Amino acid sequence: MIKQNKTRTAVAVLCLLGLSGTSAWADINVGISVSATGPAASLGIPEKNTVALLPTTIAGEKINYIVLDDATNPTEANKNARKFSTENKADIFFGSSAVPTALAIAEVANETKTPQIALAPVDLPDAKKAWVFSAPQHNALMAQALAEHMKANNVKTLGFIGYADGYGEGWLREMTKTAEGAGIKMAGVERYNRTDTSVTGQIVKLASANPDAILIAGSGTPAALPQTALAERGYKGRIYQTHGAANKEFIRVGGKAVEGAVLPVGPIVVASQLPDSHPSKKIGMEYTKQYEEKYGAGTVSSFGAHMLDAYKLFAAAVPAALKKGKPGTPEFRLALRDAIESGREVVGAHGVFNMTKTNHYGHDARARVLVRIENGNWKLISAK
Repeated sequence: MIKQNKTRTAVAVLCLLGLSGTSAWADINVGISVSATGPAASLGIPEKNTVALLPTTIAGEKINYIVLDDATNPTEANKNARKFSTENKADIFFGSSAVPTALAIAEVANETKTPQIALAPVDLPDAKKAWVFSAPQHNALMAQALAEHMKANNVKTLGFIGYADGYGEGWLREMTKTAEGAGIKMAGVERYNRTDTSVTGQIVKLASANPDAILIAGSGTPAALPQTALAERGYKGRIYQTHGAANKEFIRVGGKAVEGAVLPVGPIVVASQLPDSHPSKKIGMEYTKQYEEKYGAGTVSSFGAHMLDAYKLFAAAVPAALKKGKPGTPEFRLALRDAIESGREVVGAHGVFNMTKTNHYGHDARARVLVRIENGNWKLISAK
């Protein structure tokens, strides 16, 4: 009897060893915080919707997406990231939708040494950049496209109104520098909050300076507020917006007031209008078809495509990371970070990524096109 029990025990051990050999890795967990409610909801909702379209396996490993709403609140975004880290053992963070909430997640990314792919264009000091990447284009890349258009259209003076937060300040910094390089003088700077319902005071000051053009640095539907106010005051100069305004909800809220605005956007916004040679046309068309089949015609968004691009960067890095560590471990998170940073020619809906140690955006001119709002839609002006 004793001999028989020993034999059964040995067989059980061998079976367990065999099972462990066929299931070497744990699931890969992705913690996603988006602003599905609050001022940035028109950004966060399409990002959240896109998660349902993402593949659930990479290199044979199961991917778990854990999605939470941070309500465009940095405190909630920080809490979400901490929950992902402690309860879900997240291997990577995606998010959040706005600069303030993305920066709140970056605190946890650096503290826990977990790679983050932000869905907003964040700027961090060098000491805090190592673990944080951005799917959207850097403001400097987009500001250069605007400056070129302004110069070509004889703009000599530029007014500015932007968010009184990291997004607005980042754009002010880059646009001031780029405008000066193009011989354009800044003529008036105003700020407003994402939750403001009136910007009359700021617009009166800007309009009285009568600049040749005004740049509005907002995102989502709140970006329409200053342009609506400018239209009400009869401002006749050129109006520019940023890539933060590139969604149909912005056009719906702004209506006729936003007609004629020029903005730099990712190629996904006008994928069907791109030349066939553009590297992002195919993926942009495929994503648009897939998204609109699920959510309805005309619903595709630039912001949802940032989620897709975050996935593309992540998916390209997973095979290399699996060679160096097991999901759920510090070794895997480090290997994943390193693989994202060393990725080359990763094609996304917004352009082609080539990250480096000093550039955690990775985009070049292929990631931007200029569009004008015409008849409630986007019209391609130029693609570089």
